Amino acid sequence: MYMTASDSCRPVFLAALILLFFSLPLFPETKPLMVSQAADSLGAEIFVDPVSGAVSFLKNNRIVNFKPGSPVVLFDSKPVYMDSALDTEPPFVPEEIFSKMQEYFSSYSMRYSYRVGAILIDPGHGGKDPGAIGSYTVDGKTVSVREKDVVLSVSLDLYNRLKTRYPDKKILLTRSGDTYPSLEDRVNMANSVELAEHEAILYISVHANAAFNKKSSGFEVWYLTPDYRRTVIDESSVDSAEILPILNSMMEEEFTTESILIAKFILDGMEEQIGDKSENRGLKAESWFVVRNARMPSVLIELGFVTNDTEVRLLSDKGYLQKCAAGIYNGLVNFISYFENSGGPGPSND
Repeated sequence: MYMTASDSCRPVFLAALILLFFSLPLFPETKPLMVSQAADSLGAEIFVDPVSGAVSFLKNNRIVNFKPGSPVVLFDSKPVYMDSALDTEPPFVPEEIFSKMQEYFSSYSMRYSYRVGAILIDPGHGGKDPGAIGSYTVDGKTVSVREKDVVLSVSLDLYNRLKTRYPDKKILLTRSGDTYPSLEDRVNMANSVELAEHEAILYISVHANAAFNKKSSGFEVWYLTPDYRRTVIDESSVDSAEILPILNSMMEEEFTTESILIAKFILDGMEEQIGDKSENRGLKAESWFVVRNARMPSVLIELGFVTNDTEVRLLSDKGYLQKCAAGIYNGLVNFISYFENSGGPGPSND
């Protein structure tokens, strides 16, 4: 029998294949995804806290949070513990967590979904505290404009709109007249509202602005500054004392993310209603007392400057204040529709 050249090479070729086979891993190595890649693959929105580096994924009205360097991933309020801390620079999403997020985002809405169960509207100041005071002159007479009156008018209008729109939700006011609940009273009222399981409450504080510079004007919406931390978790609900600070920080990240979303929706609503008459000063971050002590998504709205000669006249006009209320209302309706993923009718065009 004669052996051809190809026949003589065959044993060498087979040996090379065998060596190659045994040199390969039994299972292909999976690489963690960059945060942006994971968001694109999940079809989720992402928010990154520039201070702490915490990452939030939003989809189907659910939020998944993790912080680089922490072994905890928060699926809404439920923690999942990793064997080791997550990578820090740049932030990656491990395959294990990515798979859990895929399952969570796709199946969660079939079991239950969160809803806004209550909205607490807080007209600032009141009673003995008039807040900022401005004035203007008409026919030689001085007209005084007090912040407490402006914000109560807008808040009552907003309250009535929301009560009509959402008869199944608790729509509440910290004051409905010229009274003075303290800052502690307002926060305690917010934190004591009873909610059903899977319900959330929103805290909306309404104010008017003032400045030494008489040219300052415009509306803005504030949320809690990202580098401020507050206690939002009941210690009795956590098994391990060591994990409490981590969970509290993660829940705070979630509240901050939701507060930014509320602020953005409200700002857009106000821009549509009064943007042609007042400057949009944008989103702001600050640790206001009523915002930092309410254990829930919270925002503070500044309607305009009573110290500005033009704006103080607007803030004394009933029709203009109705537009302010309509802007806040439309923003809240948009946020609630997004949050609840209801697919229902959009906001009114008041």
